Amino acid sequence: MQKIKELFKSVHTKKGTYSMALTAVVIAIAIVVNMLAGKLPSSAKTIDVSGNQLYEITNTSKKVLKELDKEITFTILAEKKSVDDRIKTFVKKYAALSDKIDVEYVDPVLHPSALDKYDGEENSIVVQCKETERSIVIPFTDIIVYDEMSYYSGTMQEKEFDAEGQLTSAVNYVTSTVNKTVYRLAGHGESTLSTEVSALLGKSNISVNELNLMMKKEIPEDCDLIFIYAPTTDITADEQKTLSAYLKEGGKVLFMSGGADADTPNLKNLLKEYGLQQAEGYIADTERSYQGNYYYLIPNLSVSGKMANDISSETVLLVNSVGFTETTPASENVSVDSFMTTSEKAYAVTEKEQKEGTYILGAVAEDSETKGRLTVIGASTMIDSNLTEMFSNTENLTLFVNAVTSNFDDVENVSVKPKSLEVTYNTVRHAGAFSLLAIFGIPACILIIGASRCWKRRKA
Repeated sequence: MQKIKELFKSVHTKKGTYSMALTAVVIAIAIVVNMLAGKLPSSAKTIDVSGNQLYEITNTSKKVLKELDKEITFTILAEKKSVDDRIKTFVKKYAALSDKIDVEYVDPVLHPSALDKYDGEENSIVVQCKETERSIVIPFTDIIVYDEMSYYSGTMQEKEFDAEGQLTSAVNYVTSTVNKTVYRLAGHGESTLSTEVSALLGKSNISVNELNLMMKKEIPEDCDLIFIYAPTTDITADEQKTLSAYLKEGGKVLFMSGGADADTPNLKNLLKEYGLQQAEGYIADTERSYQGNYYYLIPNLSVSGKMANDISSETVLLVNSVGFTETTPASENVSVDSFMTTSEKAYAVTEKEQKEGTYILGAVAEDSETKGRLTVIGASTMIDSNLTEMFSNTENLTLFVNAVTSNFDDVENVSVKPKSLEVTYNTVRHAGAFSLLAIFGIPACILIIGASRCWKRRKA
């Protein structure tokens, strides 16, 4: 017995006892941490390590989900095992942000009547709200979008991941009964909206129809906004009167210039009524331009309220834009609020002259009495698909949708752009001194130091 007591009094035994106690404490802490972690929501436990932050949820969607006050059900019509992991992961993380959302999987093979019950199709998500009795079907092909051109080459190539945009739009649709109709003016060589722009407007429950005032003099009763998109010829004097009367009755008009080449005196007169004078020629800016291309303008943004929704980088790019200056409006009740301007070192350039000054590139003119509202943007290239795809990091499309939705008190911009699934490669186009140092200098130094140490050891 005495030997056993002495054994426990030894230094090695004390160290061993201490180690065992420390190990037990660490294990206990690990168990407690795991238990606490298990209580966390899935959104907090999931770390997004995807290439383009596929599972990152924007503030736009978070706001929609935070304000959600109706019960929503996501019914996924597919065998759970067969659903793309990206879709499952995103839906789980998205639904975790609101206790009003319930997610269920229904296998249409095991339950054939489900397709008729939910009025959906296999491999789709049915979003429904019992309170409003509204529902919408989102096919998986609208979430993981394939490049249409890849169909012709025989290889299916993924292009975009639009889970957030589709789900947020669906939630907004089934919980709201508000729908707006925009009429795009036609008959003057106007441009047509790209599929992407139409889709973004659709996500905010805004549909786009066509209106030709040469064929139909009266403006439809369901018209919430008239969109004049890059006309190449002028409107007639009668059309000017119709649009002017529409504005005086509280109507809303959005005008995007098609350039300085078109001769449009009637359109310019309509703008003058609301305190905006179009400058002659195209605008060049020597201070705020893209890489020294003076006609590639990066305007100063001054946005607030709805116009500022989801604007973070404040980078908008306009190419070949016309400019405007303020003039005396037809009514003293009209006020002009510019939201895009050039620097003081801008020029209105024609073949004959260059007029220096600060020019308006985007503005809202509103009559405080009639509530008529005219929104003007100097370049249709702002929403041109060639430009927005090449410069996808700009706020062009977000600002445009904001310019539309800000005309309505009961509509918010809930449009979320898809995330790219295209593979990007890291290439060094312009290797500067730092790049050369990192690629060649540092490895060379390591090799030299290693070789010198080996040489010293061999001599020793």
